[in-house]
Amino acid sequence: MTFFLPVYLVIQKLCQSVLTVLGRQVRPSCQKTCLETLRILSRDKCVLGPVATREGMLVLTGLAMLRTGQEGEDKQETAQDALQSEEEKRVVVEALKCLCNVVYNSAAAQQVCVDIQLVHGLCASLRFARTWQHEVGLFILRLFFLLSALRPDVRGILRKDCHAVRLLTEVLEHTLDVHWVGTYEAARPEPQALPLPTENNERAMEALKAMFNLTLSESRNEEDNHQFRLLAAILRHLLMLKTETEEKTEEVHSHTVNLLNNLPASCLDVLIDVPVQGGVEEYGGKNLEAVQVLLDFMERRIDKGSNYKEGLTPVLSLLTEGSRCHREIRRYIKTQVLPPLKDVKNRPEVGTTIRNKLVRLMTHVDMGVKQTAAEFLFVLCKESVDNLLKYTGYGNAAGLLVARGLLAGGRGETEYSEDEDSDTDEYKSAKPFINPITGHVEEPMPNPVEEMTEEQKEYEAEKLANMFDKLSRQNVIRPMGVRPDGTLAPLEETLICRPEENSDTDSD
Repeated sequence: MTFFLPVYLVIQKLCQSVLTVLGRQVRPSCQKTCLETLRILSRDKCVLGPVATREGMLVLTGLAMLRTGQEGEDKQETAQDALQSEEEKRVVVEALKCLCNVVYNSAAAQQVCVDIQLVHGLCASLRFARTWQHEVGLFILRLFFLLSALRPDVRGILRKDCHAVRLLTEVLEHTLDVHWVGTYEAARPEPQALPLPTENNERAMEALKAMFNLTLSESRNEEDNHQFRLLAAILRHLLMLKTETEEKTEEVHSHTVNLLNNLPASCLDVLIDVPVQGGVEEYGGKNLEAVQVLLDFMERRIDKGSNYKEGLTPVLSLLTEGSRCHREIRRYIKTQVLPPLKDVKNRPEVGTTIRNKLVRLMTHVDMGVKQTAAEFLFVLCKESVDNLLKYTGYGNAAGLLVARGLLAGGRGETEYSEDEDSDTDEYKSAKPFINPITGHVEEPMPNPVEEMTEEQKEYEAEKLANMFDKLSRQNVIRPMGVRPDGTLAPLEETLICRPEENSDTDSD
């Protein structure tokens, strides 16, 4: 009787055989072929047993010229300099690709990386980023990203022991060719400067993704504050750069926005505090170019009409926090998003302006998108309910007001400057005729009870009350009212509270 081994066992044996060959002294051409084979096999999680061991990982890290433990930097540099032929360089690249696949697909391999302290070798490599061959640098950064994403416990080691935030900042600085003209100010790209090369753009995005993982922590110190402000200046520079295609520019801007969201909001003043380039007197002499880039990016993401949760909410959150903490940013964004009202004949959600688009998002089916868009507009209105209703109408704003307990009006908790909003003459003349629910002037509608007798009106009112009562008793609807504190409550509760409010009034 013939027995056949399961396919995955056969492939496991193949992996083991390939590793055995790689562990010997063989020619680079043979190493390259073996690694290409292993790279393909390593996409299957079920066959990684022989590779995801200490011995297997040490073979791959050795071929990738990555040192383990806390071996000296000189050894790392010597290993990189020893690469002579093109085949030897391809061996390093293929070994790094294999490591990325194995780490991504195997929790056991991730633990081995922690045990052999691979992150120290990765950080040692970052110190020689200027000498990287492109693919070597790209896959070192990708492996760095994978480890920091899949092993949260490694992030603390990278931040505190390896100073990885500083090292990645230096990688970005070199990759983007940043020249400093101030403590937190990079020289402006020349108008005739060539777009950022594709290779530099790819490395920058990998570095941004790795940096995103490292900056997720909320624990900060004074040293971090300086490093974050330096990083914010580099990110501002990155926002002003163009790549070889619009798609790549938008992709790198997306990673930039994600990383800016992790920085303390107090650091965002670096985006506009660019005195050498000059600014706009109306906004305290601040330079708002980077903010305009973010606004343009936000509108493009809205116009795409899909993937709002991942594509749009990060930039909305960033602009919301920037507006909440920095007066000049809020004032500038408001002039672009909520200019003084003139035409109030159309509903706030109807039209092609950025205000119309954002108001439409206030009733989006995705709760996160809806809340983020509403919060953004609310902050632009200095968290004033009256101002928000003026621009959006009560119907669109109801969800936010319920969530914030502001149905009775008032303001949010944040304090803003005292600068006043001025209404246009067109808005002032139309204001008495605006329907507060829809937020626009409606055409006069015929009065349906105008030709009814008093008896008919009373009959229709009683009929309507009975219908509501029946629906309420059957729990189809539940009539609600507003408490004095602006929160919703069952109607019977709000009616009970009314006499108490008027208990001190004079009586006959």
